[in-house]
Amino acid sequence: MRVFCASVGFEANTFSPLRTDFTDFEQSFYAPPGTHPETPTLCSAVFPALRRRARAGEIELIEGTATWAEPGGLCNAATWVRLRDEILGQLRAALPVEAVVLGLHGAMIAEGTVDCEGELISAVRALVGPAVKIGVSFDPHSHLSAARTDNADVVIAFKEFPHTDFVETGEAVAALTLRAARGEIAPVVSVFDVRMMDVLPTSIQPMRGFVDDMIALEGSGSILAVSAIHGFMAGDSPDLGAKIVVVTDAARAAGDALAESLGRRLFAMRGSTRPEFLPLAAGIARARASAAEPRKGPVVVADIWDNPGGGTSGDSTLVLRGFLEAGVGNVAFGTIWDPMAVRLCHAAGEGAVLELRFGGKTSATAGAPIDATVEVLHVQRDAVQSFGASVVPLGDVAVIRTGGIEIVLNTNRAQAFSPDLFSNAGIDPMSKDILVVKSTNHFHGAFAPIASEVIYVAVDGPYPNDPATNRYTRLTRPLWPRVDDPFADASATTVL
Repeated sequence: MRVFCASVGFEANTFSPLRTDFTDFEQSFYAPPGTHPETPTLCSAVFPALRRRARAGEIELIEGTATWAEPGGLCNAATWVRLRDEILGQLRAALPVEAVVLGLHGAMIAEGTVDCEGELISAVRALVGPAVKIGVSFDPHSHLSAARTDNADVVIAFKEFPHTDFVETGEAVAALTLRAARGEIAPVVSVFDVRMMDVLPTSIQPMRGFVDDMIALEGSGSILAVSAIHGFMAGDSPDLGAKIVVVTDAARAAGDALAESLGRRLFAMRGSTRPEFLPLAAGIARARASAAEPRKGPVVVADIWDNPGGGTSGDSTLVLRGFLEAGVGNVAFGTIWDPMAVRLCHAAGEGAVLELRFGGKTSATAGAPIDATVEVLHVQRDAVQSFGASVVPLGDVAVIRTGGIEIVLNTNRAQAFSPDLFSNAGIDPMSKDILVVKSTNHFHGAFAPIASEVIYVAVDGPYPNDPATNRYTRLTRPLWPRVDDPFADASATTVL
């Protein structure tokens, strides 16, 4: 059996001041055919899953390009056309094939193309014809369109947020697609539009129980896979919002009914799924008080809305300035994206003391730059952090200290995933009273086990965090919280 695989991962924050081009993909991860590492990336776990089957003699694998860029602003048209045509050209050269497996993110928007993944999957279907089986993995923070579900035979999204199950998802997509190609199953995709946009972390209740129930349903009777698309609130897409996806073995009616039942259950949870988000002053006070108590580990504070994983710049100074002005010491802060400041620190060298301006360079709403006398504690080329089995590049980094706070400056934008963000840069995270990280929830899987407490701090500015008031231009469906009851008559009055 001949199988083709490829992967493109990018999440577009269409409200971000950033712009994304091919350089961003090269800087983050770009692997032409045959060069994908043995370790998976977030969206390319299908590669090692299929390679194992190829080594076992089960399939003949033809690899296409695998690439991803750190979430950012709108992708330029030329970059999308290049990546799309590169993969389609590779597939065309590989024909005939019996299966195509794609590892995609699902929230890529480019200039002139609102639904990049839908366009790619539709083009793949046109190339291979109706008989070839197509399997696709998605990040749940994506925009699920009909172009995707009408043209793919298997659709599965990560269940966990943080996405600790991306390897398992790659395995599941590969397995079901190959079973379909062998004629063992006849997958049918059912979708229910939940008509809401909310933050749905699965590390806490009630989403924890919801995900556990989805997992328990899989393998029962005709149910092959169950996924929840959360949606991505910073993407101006007509398909914005949560959806339930059920893949059954030739059981359309049962799949439709289950998708609706789960979707209405998820809708009933609206507004109750987020952890407690504190204002900055309250978050600092709570962190300081918690750090003063006997404890087993550092207090972890998340700067949730300046999250590079949501396409922001990651250079907001609002939370950092709050800690500096409050005089809180023995803190490690990661990260501030500032390639210029990193370059100056590398030039000055470890041990240097200098006047440095850093942060606050890309957005008028993310705080002013900080001017301070700093000591350069550490400089490093090509630093990395881990995210499960994946390695995330940070680029060149510098660690500076000012006002009792050690700050990691980086050149590759990246949210905080793991404590080795600090330890790889020479900071012992367990020696700190407080760790401040830029991430909405992906940090939780690796940081929570070492934390005495996790505190979420919400500071308006860098990220469009309110779906009720975000200035969407493509959304035409009624969606909570923009309307109170989006399942009511279409004449429902919006909140705006």
